[in-house]
Amino acid sequence: MIGTLWHWLVWIAIGAVAGWLAGVVTKGSGYGCLGNVVVGIIGSLVGGFIFRLLGFGPGGGFLGSVFTAFIGAVLLIALLRLLTQKD
Repeated sequence: MIGTLWHWLVWIAIGAVAGWLAGVVTKGSGYGCLGNVVVGIIGSLVGGFIFRLLGFGPGGGFLGSVFTAFIGAVLLIALLRLLTQKD
C-alpha cells in the first residue's frame, strides 16, 4: 500500500515538474497547478510512447522520467495550441 502511494506521489511530482517546465519553455501562461500536473502526466505517457517507438527503453531514474515527461508535455502543448488556434 505504501509503495503504491509513493508511486502515485512520485508520478504526480514528475507530472508537476514536467508540466511547469513545458509551460515555461513554450512561453505559455501555464494551465495552473492542477492543469500542469495533468499536462505533465499525459505528456509522460506521450513521451514514453514516442521514445519507445524510437527505440529508447525506460530508465534514467527520476531525471530521465522528468525529461521524458517534459518532451511529451511540450509536444502535447504544441498539439493543443495547433488544434485550438484561432485564425
